Order: sequence, then C-alpha cells, then structure tokens
Amino acid sequence: MTPEQKKPGQTEAGLQDDAPDDDGQDPVIVPGEEPADVPGGKAAGVSDADGPAAVLEDPDGAGVVADGPWAGQWVAGTPVTVPTDAGRQGTADADNPSSLQTSSWSVQPGLPPEQTPPMPVGPPADGDEDEVATDRSSTRRAHDAGPEPAAALTADRLLTKTNRPPVGGWRKWLYAATFGYLNLGDSEKVRIQRALEHRIGVRLGERTRYIPILSRKGGVGKTTVTTLLGMTLAEIREDRVIAVDANPDRGTLSDRSPGSADHTARQLVHDRFAVDSFAQLSNYVARDGSRLDVLASDTDPTVAQAFDEVDYRAVTEILDRYYSVVLTDSGTGMVHSVMKGTLEKADTVVLVSGGSVDEARLASETLSWLEAHDRHDLVAKAIVVINMSSGGGSLVDVSQIEEHFQSRVRTVVKIPYDRHLAEGSRIELAKLRPAARTAATELAALVVDELQS
Repeated sequence: MTPEQKKPGQTEAGLQDDAPDDDGQDPVIVPGEEPADVPGGKAAGVSDADGPAAVLEDPDGAGVVADGPWAGQWVAGTPVTVPTDAGRQGTADADNPSSLQTSSWSVQPGLPPEQTPPMPVGPPADGDEDEVATDRSSTRRAHDAGPEPAAALTADRLLTKTNRPPVGGWRKWLYAATFGYLNLGDSEKVRIQRALEHRIGVRLGERTRYIPILSRKGGVGKTTVTTLLGMTLAEIREDRVIAVDANPDRGTLSDRSPGSADHTARQLVHDRFAVDSFAQLSNYVARDGSRLDVLASDTDPTVAQAFDEVDYRAVTEILDRYYSVVLTDSGTGMVHSVMKGTLEKADTVVLVSGGSVDEARLASETLSWLEAHDRHDLVAKAIVVINMSSGGGSLVDVSQIEEHFQSRVRTVVKIPYDRHLAEGSRIELAKLRPAARTAATELAALVVDELQS
C-alpha cells in the first residue's frame, strides 16, 4: 500500500485502528471458535496458498489483521507461539510477518478489544463443568461431606414446629374456647418450671452418683429433705433413684416415704451374695406410690449392732450395679464409722439447717468439720437447705442465716413452711403447696448441676 492510499487513522503498517466497517461495526476475531466463512476469502490467521495473513500484536495480547480481505480488523486473544520458517520460536510482528503464528481465529462483528468483554479461551477451567452440571441438574443438593445419612431425617427437621397447648390458667381456657386457634403458649412461671425439669433430667453418665444429706442436729428435717429430694428426682428423671437410710440408730426414712419395707439394709448385707439381678434387689426396697426406691434401716429395738462402714460399703457395691443416683440419709454423728464411708463415696453433700439459732450454728460447724478433715472439695460443692417446713413465726431473722451460709457455700435453698410436711407422716408431692413444691424442684436442679460439674 502506497502512502497516497493511506486513509486517515491508519498506521505506517497500513492498519486502521478506529475506522468502522461499511456496516458501522468492526468484525472482531475471537480465539476458541471455528473460523468463520467470509466473503472473498478465509478467516484471518488461517493459512492459504499464499501463506498466513500477517497479524500485529497489541500490548494487551490482541492484534489486527495486517493484510488480506480482513485487513485492519481486531484479533482478540493471546497468540500461540509456533516455529517460524527460520526454525526458531517467535510471534508475528510488523517487521517479520513470516514469523506469524497460526491459530484457529474466528471473526465476529463487535467492538475494538478495549470495549469488548473478554471471552473464554480454550476448554473450561476446572469447576466450570461442575457449575454447568449443577445448573442442568439442581435436584440433588450439594454437600461437602457427601450424601446425608438416613438418620438426618429427624422429626425436628421435617415436622413444622408449633407451640404446645397451655397447661393451665386462662391461657388454657382461651385455647379451648377458640378450638386451638389462639395459642398464647404457657406463662413465664410454667416455662421456668420446664427449664428446671430439663436441668434435672440430664444424663449423668455411667457411674453411680452419691449424695449424702447431713446434719449434726436431729429434728431439723433431714429425713424430710431426703424424701423431698429423692421423690422429685425420681419423678422427673428417667433412670433409677434410691434413698438409703444409713442412720446407725433407728432411722425414720421409711416412715416418710410411700410404701412399706419388708426388708432392711442389714438383711440386704446378709444376702448380698445371692442378689444378682434387679428383680431380686427389688424385694429389699420399698416403692409404692412413688418411683423412689427406699432401703430402710433396722426398726427392731433388739438389734445390738449398729449399721457401720463395712455394711454401708457392702450395700453400695450392690447399688452401683442398678442405680444412677443414691441419696444417703445419714445420722447426726460425724465421727461414726458409717460417716467415713458415706463421705468417701460422696460426689456432693446437702447440709440441712433449721430456722433457729442453735440449728444454724450446728450446720455451720458441720462445714467447719469438713474443712478440718480436708474435705474442701465437698464444702465447695455443698448445698445448704434452710428447712422452715416444720414451723415458723419465730423471731429469728432467717435472712441473716441465709447471708451467713452464702458467705461459705455457693448455693442456699429455703424450703418454706408447708402444712403437709409439718405433719411428720408420709409425703405426697401432690399435697404440697406450690411454694414448697417449687423449692423442692429448685433443690433437685441445683443438686444435678453440682453432679455435672
């Protein structure tokens, strides 16, 4: 091409950068496609009889056709280096058209490369094929961990969650009057009760847990607290709970619990080698009207030998096989041999105090006794119960008693006065007033919390 034939906008190599085609658009040559048939010749970049068309590279990796029917058109993409006629590697440039690489370029109308969106070159990258397959078949859910097991189809996942009907009060009446259309749920009080029951019902593992109930003074309601705690645990928990009367003297645990006992702990010790099943053990415990099993102490006044440490260990060896929680209603003597075995098996302790001056002082001295005998672990987990169930109306400031014990232990529970508990007879949870029933539930939840920790 002579200088006289140059058009405005062309380079020295005879290339026109911006002049549009007759139809107003520049055909763009894109790599990765089959060469397009064009009138009057072949696609740019494909060899014919006269040799390949010359292509000049753009700094961004594109180029233009230097001659041929598509001279001056943009070639998008990165050229592939091929051997030149001289036997060396190279790419096409304006000064050496003979070194032009050949590739499968195709022509399509479009904009110059600086205005044309990039198009993929070569086969799809890893992952693109997966995306295409996912778009075509979206019925299978993608999981990094692989297919879900059948156990993943739980009722909680598949069923629509709805509020359970209210258990009482005006909310229950409203629910029934609207045929279930208005369900406001339970009150805050009921939700707190359910939270306590959930804490009580947690699993404690495979090992049996032992909880002695202590008091250095008689008449403060130690057996009452043992029965209340045991019945509450047995009512809510799904495993087995038993209360053992380990009082070396005449105990009254069986008198406060429902049912009658035909055998005692001493008889179980005597027959311990013949008991090899829970069915046989059930003959030695009382459980009528309650899920709490009770192993009574001797009531025969002619028995000369007291229940001692050896007997207690023999009993616990059998209970370890069949029970998850064992409550021990101990005596008042801290130096008796049975107390040694009781404290060695203890996971936590419940210390019972009354609402009088001397009862509170003796209860505090019990904590001091444990500390003096290197049982700081039990003091740290001890729960003090201030039992007001046997009476009230005294001039003692019970709040001061609570404040004192809160300075020594983490948890203090007060059981309010209840007429049914003050009777001193068999205890039935259904006959308790709501305040006493709630206090017993809170005590059971706190005990289980300590057992977990």
